[in-house]
Amino acid sequence: MMDSVLKGQLVIELGTMVTAPLAGMMLSDLGARVIKVELPETGDPFRAHGGGRYSPPFVAYNRSKESVQLDLRAPEGLANLRRLLERADVVLENFRPGVMDKLGLGNMSLQELNPRLVRASITGFGPDGPYKDRPAYDSVPLALSGLSSLLLDPKDPRMSGPTIADNITGMYAAQGILAALLRRATTGTGGHVEVNMLEAAISFMPDAFAQYSQAGLVSGPETRVRISQAYTLRAQDGLLVTIHFSSVQKFWESLLKVIERPDLANDERFTTPAARTNNYSELRAVLMDLFAARPRAEWTQRLAAEGVPGAPVNQVDEVADDPQVRHLGTFVRTVHPEMGEVIVIKSPIRIDGARRDDPPPPPVLNANAEAIAAEFGFTN
Repeated sequence: MMDSVLKGQLVIELGTMVTAPLAGMMLSDLGARVIKVELPETGDPFRAHGGGRYSPPFVAYNRSKESVQLDLRAPEGLANLRRLLERADVVLENFRPGVMDKLGLGNMSLQELNPRLVRASITGFGPDGPYKDRPAYDSVPLALSGLSSLLLDPKDPRMSGPTIADNITGMYAAQGILAALLRRATTGTGGHVEVNMLEAAISFMPDAFAQYSQAGLVSGPETRVRISQAYTLRAQDGLLVTIHFSSVQKFWESLLKVIERPDLANDERFTTPAARTNNYSELRAVLMDLFAARPRAEWTQRLAAEGVPGAPVNQVDEVADDPQVRHLGTFVRTVHPEMGEVIVIKSPIRIDGARRDDPPPPPVLNANAEAIAAEFGFTN
């Protein structure tokens, strides 16, 4: 079972907001026990997004964890954290550079405290350099990395879309932690995993940098979709459908059957993948006119019948009802004894066909304090 892969591994999460909490959640999905150490007054600041202490953003990144509040500004709080770390397998934090050192929990100190401990640090820009002390939220590394330049319309540069750099960074951190745990199985010692948001965002788009370094092409918002021949089109009923036929000839030929325009096969603007790339706007205009003549449901049926890669553009409230999503069982309803029903997304990772089907809901603030204090011998 996937949820037993990391069974017996104890992760201490000193994380807030997105990057470290996402990494911790991914480890919990694999069976690790994750104790989230939270601020004494408010807990993770994400709890209060929109009011209360159990906000949607907090719920999104903190399932399957335990919660305990420790005041790391007080000697007793630090002493109790050390008790956790002495027995932990992983400590995960996303403080600014230098904060762990000020707490007396720098890399060398932690190594002495627990040589088997995997120490994972997430920063905005790395532990040193001219930007190391700057604050970093998702949009900042997106801009610095060049990723924003592929998302924004330069004529009307409005930001939109989901959290990207934060999520990417958390995923890379989880990957690094797993690698360090695998190495520890051989060496017996932990290690220091470091991930920063800027490099994570850069690493997320290797194709754009390869296009520049190998071909001298500076990518923009349409570069990839032109090359990959991806289009989003409005149907007769106003709903959107996306098609993506790449450079595969059979998909182009099948699309011509779908739209009932075999004559386009002989149009010199569209005869080859390179020609379709160069004349992307012209082909898009043709497709826009054609797709406006039929409702979306008919187009999706036609595309599926001819094997053309395509799909309706679902709104967030439509995704759970999509037939394939229902079949996969992606969403699961769980009930928190105090907060009521919570809908969570299962991990997309399956091992031997299985994954965790009943992830516990995120904890309320300090939910596990009494049990953790007794187990680890906390002092008052």
